[in-house]
Amino acid sequence: MEKKAVRVAYGEALVKLGEENEKVVVLDADLAGATMTNGFKKAYPNRFYDCGIAEANMVDVAAGMSTMGLIPFCSTFAVFAGRNYDQIRNGVCYPKFNVKFGFSHAGITLGEDGGSHQAIEDIALMRVLPGMTVFVPSDANECYQCVEAAAKIEGPVYIRTARLATPVYDPRPFTVGKGVVIRDGSDCAIFTCGIMLEHVIEAADILAEKGVNAAVVSFHTLKPFDEELALQYTAKCRKVFTVEEHSVIGGLGDAVASAIIGNGVEKFLKIGINDVFGQSGKPADLLREYELTGPQIAEKILKNL
Repeated sequence: MEKKAVRVAYGEALVKLGEENEKVVVLDADLAGATMTNGFKKAYPNRFYDCGIAEANMVDVAAGMSTMGLIPFCSTFAVFAGRNYDQIRNGVCYPKFNVKFGFSHAGITLGEDGGSHQAIEDIALMRVLPGMTVFVPSDANECYQCVEAAAKIEGPVYIRTARLATPVYDPRPFTVGKGVVIRDGSDCAIFTCGIMLEHVIEAADILAEKGVNAAVVSFHTLKPFDEELALQYTAKCRKVFTVEEHSVIGGLGDAVASAIIGNGVEKFLKIGINDVFGQSGKPADLLREYELTGPQIAEKILKNL
Protein backbone atom coordinates (compact mmCIF):
# COMPACT_ATOMS: atom_id res chain seq x y z
CA MET A 1 0.00 0.00 0.00
CA GLU A 2 1.22 3.49 -0.87
CA LYS A 3 2.39 5.58 2.07
CA LYS A 4 2.50 9.36 2.26
CA ALA A 5 2.78 11.78 5.16
CA VAL A 6 -0.35 13.84 5.74
CA ARG A 7 1.83 16.98 5.86
CA VAL A 8 2.98 16.24 2.29
CA ALA A 9 -0.64 16.02 1.16
CA TYR A 10 -1.31 19.33 2.92
CA GLY A 11 1.41 21.02 0.89
CA GLU A 12 0.16 19.47 -2.36
CA ALA A 13 -3.40 20.49 -1.59
CA LEU A 14 -2.35 24.10 -1.03
CA VAL A 15 -0.68 24.24 -4.45
CA LYS A 16 -3.85 22.93 -6.12
CA LEU A 17 -5.98 25.31 -4.09
CA GLY A 18 -3.75 28.23 -5.04
CA GLU A 19 -4.28 27.45 -8.70
CA GLU A 20 -8.05 27.38 -8.28
CA ASN A 21 -8.42 30.42 -6.02
CA GLU A 22 -6.20 33.48 -6.26
CA LYS A 23 -7.45 34.70 -2.87
CA VAL A 24 -5.54 31.90 -1.13
CA VAL A 25 -2.30 33.04 0.52
CA VAL A 26 0.08 31.01 2.67
CA LEU A 27 2.08 32.15 5.68
CA ASP A 28 4.80 30.12 7.39
CA ALA A 29 7.08 30.62 10.36
CA ASP A 30 10.48 29.57 9.00
CA LEU A 31 9.39 25.94 8.59
CA ALA A 32 8.27 25.72 4.96
CA GLY A 33 10.51 22.71 4.30
CA ALA A 34 8.93 20.81 7.19
CA THR A 35 5.30 21.89 6.92
CA MET A 36 5.57 21.35 3.14
CA THR A 37 4.36 24.83 2.22
CA ASN A 38 7.55 25.22 0.16
CA GLY A 39 5.64 23.88 -2.84
CA PHE A 40 3.22 26.80 -2.64
CA LYS A 41 6.16 29.18 -2.18
CA LYS A 42 7.70 27.89 -5.42
CA ALA A 43 4.45 27.98 -7.37
CA TYR A 44 3.13 31.31 -6.09
CA PRO A 45 6.00 33.33 -4.59
CA ASN A 46 3.95 36.53 -4.55
CA ARG A 47 1.32 34.88 -2.34
CA PHE A 48 3.70 33.26 0.14
CA TYR A 49 4.92 35.02 3.28
CA ASP A 50 7.69 33.70 5.51
CA CYS A 51 7.15 35.45 8.82
CA GLY A 52 10.26 33.99 10.45
CA ILE A 53 10.30 32.58 13.97
CA ALA A 54 7.43 34.85 14.97
CA GLU A 55 4.32 32.69 15.10
CA ALA A 56 2.19 35.21 16.99
CA ASN A 57 3.00 37.90 14.44
CA MET A 58 2.17 35.45 11.64
CA VAL A 59 -1.34 34.96 13.00
CA ASP A 60 -1.92 38.70 13.37
CA VAL A 61 -0.75 39.29 9.79
CA ALA A 62 -3.12 36.57 8.58
CA ALA A 63 -5.97 38.11 10.56
CA GLY A 64 -5.38 41.41 8.79
CA MET A 65 -5.21 39.71 5.40
CA SER A 66 -8.56 38.05 6.03
CA THR A 67 -10.21 41.44 6.50
CA MET A 68 -9.10 42.27 2.93
CA GLY A 69 -10.96 39.29 1.47
CA LEU A 70 -7.97 36.96 1.30
CA ILE A 71 -8.01 33.36 2.57
CA PRO A 72 -4.81 32.93 4.59
CA PHE A 73 -3.44 29.52 5.59
CA CYS A 74 -0.97 29.73 8.51
CA SER A 75 1.47 26.86 8.96
CA THR A 76 3.91 25.87 11.68
CA PHE A 77 4.43 22.96 14.08
CA ALA A 78 1.38 21.89 16.11
CA VAL A 79 3.28 22.33 19.37
CA PHE A 80 3.42 26.08 18.65
CA ALA A 81 -0.37 26.30 18.86
CA GLY A 82 0.32 27.31 22.44
CA ARG A 83 2.91 29.93 21.51
CA ASN A 84 0.43 31.94 19.45
CA TYR A 85 -2.75 30.92 21.26
CA ASP A 86 -3.64 34.43 22.41
CA GLN A 87 -3.55 35.64 18.81
CA ILE A 88 -5.59 32.67 17.58
CA ARG A 89 -8.15 33.21 20.33
CA ASN A 90 -8.47 36.99 20.42
CA GLY A 91 -7.11 37.95 17.01
CA VAL A 92 -8.96 35.39 14.89
CA CYS A 93 -11.69 33.47 16.70
CA TYR A 94 -13.14 36.32 18.77
CA PRO A 95 -13.75 38.56 15.72
CA LYS A 96 -14.64 35.47 13.62
CA PHE A 97 -11.97 36.10 10.99
CA ASN A 98 -11.49 33.75 8.05
CA VAL A 99 -8.05 32.30 8.88
CA LYS A 100 -6.96 28.66 8.45
CA PHE A 101 -4.32 26.90 10.53
CA GLY A 102 -2.46 23.90 9.06
CA PHE A 103 -0.23 22.76 11.91
CA SER A 104 2.17 19.89 11.27
CA HIS A 105 4.28 17.38 13.22
CA ALA A 106 1.46 16.64 15.67
CA GLY A 107 1.45 13.78 18.16
CA ILE A 108 4.30 11.58 19.34
CA THR A 109 5.18 10.21 15.89
CA LEU A 110 7.17 13.38 15.32
CA GLY A 111 9.87 11.17 16.81
CA GLU A 112 13.37 12.15 17.84
CA ASP A 113 12.65 15.84 18.50
CA GLY A 114 11.19 14.69 21.79
CA GLY A 115 8.52 15.77 24.23
CA SER A 116 9.19 19.49 23.89
CA HIS A 117 8.08 19.34 20.24
CA GLN A 118 5.44 16.59 20.35
CA ALA A 119 2.00 18.20 20.47
CA ILE A 120 -0.36 16.11 22.58
CA GLU A 121 -2.66 19.00 23.53
CA ASP A 122 -3.38 20.87 20.30
CA ILE A 123 -6.78 19.31 19.59
CA ALA A 124 -7.97 20.23 23.08
CA LEU A 125 -6.78 23.82 22.64
CA MET A 126 -8.53 24.23 19.30
CA ARG A 127 -11.74 22.38 20.16
CA VAL A 128 -12.53 24.74 23.01
CA LEU A 129 -12.40 27.90 20.87
CA PRO A 130 -15.85 29.15 19.80
CA GLY A 131 -16.36 28.98 16.05
CA MET A 132 -13.27 26.87 15.33
CA THR A 133 -13.68 23.91 12.97
CA VAL A 134 -11.20 21.11 13.79
CA PHE A 135 -10.03 18.60 11.17
CA VAL A 136 -7.82 15.57 11.91
CA PRO A 137 -7.36 13.77 8.57
CA SER A 138 -6.45 10.08 8.69
CA ASP A 139 -4.51 9.96 5.43
CA ALA A 140 -3.37 11.96 2.41
CA ASN A 141 -6.66 11.72 0.51
CA GLU A 142 -8.64 12.91 3.49
CA CYS A 143 -6.19 15.77 3.96
CA TYR A 144 -6.86 16.95 0.41
CA GLN A 145 -10.56 16.97 1.25
CA CYS A 146 -10.00 18.84 4.52
CA VAL A 147 -7.96 21.59 2.85
CA GLU A 148 -10.56 22.02 0.11
CA ALA A 149 -13.35 22.16 2.69
CA ALA A 150 -11.42 24.61 4.88
CA ALA A 151 -11.18 27.13 2.05
CA LYS A 152 -14.96 27.05 1.65
CA ILE A 153 -15.75 27.49 5.34
CA GLU A 154 -16.24 31.10 6.41
CA GLY A 155 -14.35 31.25 9.70
CA PRO A 156 -11.36 29.78 11.51
CA VAL A 157 -10.31 26.20 10.75
CA TYR A 158 -7.62 23.99 12.29
CA ILE A 159 -6.06 21.12 10.29
CA ARG A 160 -3.82 18.72 12.21
CA THR A 161 -1.14 17.03 10.09
CA ALA A 162 1.57 14.48 10.85
CA ARG A 163 5.20 13.97 9.92
CA LEU A 164 5.18 10.17 9.64
CA ALA A 165 4.39 8.53 6.29
CA THR A 166 1.23 6.45 6.69
CA PRO A 167 -1.05 4.37 4.39
CA VAL A 168 -3.10 6.12 1.72
CA TYR A 169 -6.59 4.62 1.58
CA ASP A 170 -9.07 4.79 -1.27
CA PRO A 171 -10.94 8.12 -1.22
CA ARG A 172 -14.02 8.01 0.99
CA PRO A 173 -17.13 10.22 0.97
CA PHE A 174 -16.40 13.43 2.85
CA THR A 175 -18.80 15.73 4.64
CA VAL A 176 -17.73 18.29 7.21
CA GLY A 177 -18.89 17.17 10.65
CA LYS A 178 -19.65 13.59 9.63
CA GLY A 179 -17.69 10.49 10.65
CA VAL A 180 -16.90 7.60 8.35
CA VAL A 181 -17.70 3.93 9.03
CA ILE A 182 -14.57 2.02 8.03
CA ARG A 183 -15.81 -1.37 9.20
CA ASP A 184 -19.18 -2.42 10.58
CA GLY A 185 -19.39 -4.53 13.70
CA SER A 186 -21.57 -5.32 16.70
CA ASP A 187 -19.42 -6.55 19.60
CA CYS A 188 -17.69 -3.22 20.26
CA ALA A 189 -17.06 0.10 18.54
CA ILE A 190 -13.62 1.63 18.10
CA PHE A 191 -13.69 5.34 17.36
CA THR A 192 -10.49 6.93 16.08
CA CYS A 193 -9.05 9.91 14.24
CA GLY A 194 -5.91 10.86 12.35
CA ILE A 195 -3.11 8.47 11.58
CA MET A 196 -4.12 6.05 14.34
CA LEU A 197 -6.57 4.57 11.82
CA GLU A 198 -3.84 2.26 10.51
CA HIS A 199 -3.28 0.77 13.96
CA VAL A 200 -6.98 0.55 14.78
CA ILE A 201 -7.62 -1.43 11.59
CA GLU A 202 -4.82 -3.79 12.60
CA ALA A 203 -6.35 -4.11 16.07
CA ALA A 204 -9.75 -4.90 14.55
CA ASP A 205 -8.16 -7.64 12.42
CA ILE A 206 -6.59 -9.18 15.53
CA LEU A 207 -9.89 -8.98 17.39
CA ALA A 208 -11.66 -10.67 14.48
CA GLU A 209 -9.22 -13.59 14.73
CA LYS A 210 -10.30 -13.94 18.35
CA GLY A 211 -13.98 -13.88 17.51
CA VAL A 212 -14.66 -10.23 18.33
CA ASN A 213 -16.58 -8.31 15.65
CA ALA A 214 -15.40 -4.72 16.13
CA ALA A 215 -16.81 -1.72 14.30
CA VAL A 216 -14.27 0.93 13.26
CA VAL A 217 -15.39 4.53 12.85
CA SER A 218 -13.02 7.34 11.85
CA PHE A 219 -13.77 10.99 12.60
CA HIS A 220 -11.96 13.46 10.35
CA THR A 221 -13.91 16.31 11.95
CA LEU A 222 -13.70 16.66 15.72
CA LYS A 223 -15.61 19.92 15.75
CA PRO A 224 -18.41 19.99 14.80
CA PHE A 225 -18.57 16.39 16.02
CA ASP A 226 -20.82 13.70 14.56
CA GLU A 227 -22.77 12.92 17.72
CA GLU A 228 -25.46 11.10 15.74
CA LEU A 229 -23.03 8.50 14.40
CA ALA A 230 -21.35 8.10 17.78
CA LEU A 231 -24.74 7.49 19.40
CA GLN A 232 -25.75 5.06 16.64
CA TYR A 233 -22.76 2.80 17.27
CA THR A 234 -23.01 3.18 21.02
CA ALA A 235 -26.57 1.90 20.87
CA LYS A 236 -25.53 -0.91 18.55
CA CYS A 237 -22.37 -2.08 20.32
CA ARG A 238 -22.72 -0.83 23.91
CA LYS A 239 -18.96 -1.11 24.38
CA VAL A 240 -17.01 1.90 23.09
CA PHE A 241 -13.26 2.53 22.81
CA THR A 242 -11.57 5.68 21.52
CA VAL A 243 -8.02 5.70 20.12
CA GLU A 244 -6.02 8.86 19.44
CA GLU A 245 -2.45 10.11 19.17
CA HIS A 246 -3.26 12.91 21.61
CA SER A 247 -3.81 13.32 25.32
CA VAL A 248 -6.85 11.45 26.59
CA ILE A 249 -7.81 14.81 28.07
CA GLY A 250 -9.66 17.14 25.73
CA GLY A 251 -9.39 15.23 22.46
CA LEU A 252 -11.45 12.65 20.60
CA GLY A 253 -12.20 10.65 23.74
CA ASP A 254 -13.79 13.59 25.48
CA ALA A 255 -15.75 14.55 22.35
CA VAL A 256 -17.18 11.02 22.24
CA ALA A 257 -17.84 10.94 26.00
CA SER A 258 -19.80 14.19 25.81
CA ALA A 259 -21.91 12.76 23.00
CA ILE A 260 -22.75 9.34 24.43
CA ILE A 261 -22.84 9.79 28.22
CA GLY A 262 -26.14 8.61 29.65
CA ASN A 263 -27.11 6.75 26.48
CA GLY A 264 -26.73 3.12 27.44
CA VAL A 265 -22.98 2.60 27.09
CA GLU A 266 -21.86 -0.45 29.07
CA LYS A 267 -18.11 0.08 28.70
CA PHE A 268 -16.14 3.15 27.72
CA LEU A 269 -12.35 3.45 27.57
CA LYS A 270 -10.15 6.21 26.18
CA ILE A 271 -6.86 5.01 24.67
CA GLY A 272 -4.24 7.66 24.01
CA ILE A 273 -1.50 9.61 25.78
CA ASN A 274 -2.24 9.27 29.49
CA ASP A 275 -1.46 12.73 30.89
CA VAL A 276 2.29 12.56 30.25
CA PHE A 277 4.65 14.28 27.84
CA GLY A 278 6.31 12.51 24.95
CA GLN A 279 9.98 11.62 24.69
CA SER A 280 12.65 11.21 22.06
CA GLY A 281 12.68 8.03 20.00
CA LYS A 282 11.85 6.41 16.69
CA PRO A 283 8.13 6.77 15.86
CA ALA A 284 7.55 3.00 15.93
CA ASP A 285 9.27 2.72 19.31
CA LEU A 286 7.23 5.58 20.71
CA LEU A 287 3.97 4.00 19.57
CA ARG A 288 4.97 0.83 21.43
CA GLU A 289 6.07 2.81 24.50
CA TYR A 290 2.69 4.51 24.73
CA GLU A 291 0.82 1.29 23.86
CA LEU A 292 -0.67 2.56 20.62
CA THR A 293 0.24 -0.25 18.22
CA GLY A 294 -2.41 -2.55 16.76
CA PRO A 295 -1.63 -5.54 19.00
CA GLN A 296 -1.52 -3.36 22.12
CA ILE A 297 -4.82 -1.70 21.28
CA ALA A 298 -6.40 -5.10 20.68
CA GLU A 299 -5.06 -6.37 24.01
CA LYS A 300 -6.53 -3.44 25.89
CA ILE A 301 -9.89 -3.92 24.25
CA LEU A 302 -9.94 -7.65 24.98
CA LYS A 303 -9.19 -6.98 28.65
CA ASN A 304 -12.12 -4.58 28.86
CA LEU A 305 -14.80 -6.49 26.98
